[in-house]
Amino acid sequence: MRVDTKASMGAYLSTFASCIPTILYATLLAGQYTTPAIHAEVTAVFTNTAPVDAYRGAGRPEATYVVERLVATAARELGLSQDELSRRNFIRTFPYATPVALTYDIGDYDACLEGAMKMADVAGFAARKAEAAKRGRLRGLGYSSYIEACGLAPSNIAGALGARAGLYEAGEVRVHPTGKVTVFTGSHSHGQGHETTFSQVVADRLGIGVDDVDVVHGDTGRIPFGMGTYGSRSLAVGGTAIVKALDKIVAKGRKIAAHLMEVSDTDVEFKDGRFTVKGTDKHVPFAQVALTAYVPHNYPLDKLEPGLDETAFYDPTNFTYPAGTHICEVEVDPDTGVTRIVSFTACDDFGNIVNPMIVEGQVHGGLAQGIGQALLEGCVYDRESGQLLTGTYMDYAMPRADDLPNFKVDTRVTACTHNPLGVKGCGEAGAIGSPAAVINALCDALSVKDIEMPATPERVWRAARAARA
Repeated sequence: MRVDTKASMGAYLSTFASCIPTILYATLLAGQYTTPAIHAEVTAVFTNTAPVDAYRGAGRPEATYVVERLVATAARELGLSQDELSRRNFIRTFPYATPVALTYDIGDYDACLEGAMKMADVAGFAARKAEAAKRGRLRGLGYSSYIEACGLAPSNIAGALGARAGLYEAGEVRVHPTGKVTVFTGSHSHGQGHETTFSQVVADRLGIGVDDVDVVHGDTGRIPFGMGTYGSRSLAVGGTAIVKALDKIVAKGRKIAAHLMEVSDTDVEFKDGRFTVKGTDKHVPFAQVALTAYVPHNYPLDKLEPGLDETAFYDPTNFTYPAGTHICEVEVDPDTGVTRIVSFTACDDFGNIVNPMIVEGQVHGGLAQGIGQALLEGCVYDRESGQLLTGTYMDYAMPRADDLPNFKVDTRVTACTHNPLGVKGCGEAGAIGSPAAVINALCDALSVKDIEMPATPERVWRAARAARA
């Protein structure tokens, strides 16, 4: 596979501008496949437009678009279905070192493809296509089997590439005398539900109620220095930092409990909120250990400091690799070029899942953004003056509720092998896999090789006319 990419940087560089079409793009051109050799050349160009920067997916949607449009085109020219060509080339042996510098630790791409096909009722598509034809409509089915690299890591690689920042995350867990807990995290929530997810992680580890956990983020005067939220890294990196701090809490708690029960700390285990002497029913609850740490009347002061407050930093050894298959079914009116998405299915592998509702919401939001990119959103400048012509939402078409179908989503799980939560990240997947699925479906419906994004009604109408000519 040989790829030549030209990328607009806008009038000047922004924070992540140059890494989006390079390390965040070219390293994902293997996709889910055993492509033996890949060469990518990227030319970044300054233009007279607004500067660019990272947007949900940031390089990964573009890589998936290149790969999955290529797979769909190759399948059509070879007389195969896209799912068949994908299956013949899926990676199945892990860990797998790609030709573009990444090593995937684990995955099961067949499971996601099969799950998506079943939910999308691919077997019944031919009948639906025939029924649509009777009404003068064109039906198409498009696949996109994506992979992304999340939890950006490690810091030494970032440094070797010229980054002037680390890629670690920090977490502090402060246990109060009451047994309640405050978590301070360098990750910041702007709608992803970190307060819920982080609380669940802490509550599950310590055996306390979710309502007994308070999450503090975003206040640089109170939190440890952190690297923030991007690249679906919050749970995989920020959550792991919290888990490592929790491990320190439990280790110290075990020593306090051992003193209270007059045994060796090696004989104490912690589970379900209790410190128990192995092989017995002798135990002390977590809340008692927390109180003892702050009211050290019966406490090994010669060996342990009072208090129960620990901080940890985590710098990942590898990216995480969420993956999945998205299937889009469209119906086109060839007389007007209007495209209706009649069905959209996503089957994703995000590793272990802490909160299924939050994951589903993240996928829904990402799908809306990816569909918007494929069909609606286009930034247009006047070629003569450089004036932005789509500066308002009257001109720049954002997706609305009536542009979208009811999504069908599901997950499969292969747990990440190099973080203790086994999580991979879910925030960007919808926006990464969906554009290629939509355009593949449109090309299938129109029987054309390609159509430019955004596939506006005018472009679709012209493509339909050309195909019938």
